[in-house]
Amino acid sequence: MKIRKPLFWNNKNLISLSLIPFSIIIFSINFFKNFLIKKNYKIKTICIGNIYVGGTGKTSLSIEISNILKKKFKPVFIKKKYINQFDERELLKANGNVFSDSDRKISLIKAESSTKFNLAILDDGLQDKTIKYDISIACFNSSYGVGNGLLIPAGPLRENLSTLRNYNAIFLNGEKNNKNLFSILKKFNNHIFYSKYIPINVEKFNKKKKYLYFCGIGNPQEFEYTLKKYKFNISKKFIFPDHHNFKNQEIDDIKKIGFDNRLEIITTEKDYKRLSIRNRKNIHYLKIKLKIKNLNKFTKFLKERL
Repeated sequence: MKIRKPLFWNNKNLISLSLIPFSIIIFSINFFKNFLIKKNYKIKTICIGNIYVGGTGKTSLSIEISNILKKKFKPVFIKKKYINQFDERELLKANGNVFSDSDRKISLIKAESSTKFNLAILDDGLQDKTIKYDISIACFNSSYGVGNGLLIPAGPLRENLSTLRNYNAIFLNGEKNNKNLFSILKKFNNHIFYSKYIPINVEKFNKKKKYLYFCGIGNPQEFEYTLKKYKFNISKKFIFPDHHNFKNQEIDDIKKIGFDNRLEIITTEKDYKRLSIRNRKNIHYLKIKLKIKNLNKFTKFLKERL
């Protein structure tokens, strides 16, 4: 889903409050979903999802969980096939095997029918109430938090915060140490873990140069935090909607601005994978992984439930 978060999602105001009647539709859909029959699969399942619209680090956490468990299990990623999420599928493919079908249940049947796999890691899918997961994890970005706490379209939430009681854990991903967010979420779930974004190719960049960055991801603010933390001198930036398909003219314009101002051009790995071969020339990307705090505690948490 391409989306640019409206500013009124950040707090309760006249616009957000006026949209609450429309949020009742989402509330009703969620209510009736609770009565759907959940199918239990023979293969072990972990679902990493979110209830906050947009980038919360699901794909990065899916990859890290695979790395944690691949000594004990034979994992495969499952990602529902959306045309505009090619970038995320490519990231998963670079880190393991992937089944991507229009229905997650088809992918799960493929996974449990194969002798190659005994663990399915689903990148997204908490709102699919027809699947019984062995472990379910809801991700939040530590900067964005829960926004105004209201359901779509009045706010950024797909489900009420109370549904966090139904999930096994919460992950706060990002640079910000958000104590207020922790206090809010702890009311609904005591299993809260943390991670930060760590660049792993930062030594390839010349910090003496000035940079232009562009991105079309769900959490552009987090990308900028990371660049500044690692001392990138940012002169210009261009932010597009999440999963934006870049046109040749857009990239040509960005490159011209970079050339005219003697700026190096940098983007995210996800955005880079959406660029055509033609457009990748003279554009660099920051490769990032999640570093999980209290890794031993989280590893124990996973293994106890599988």
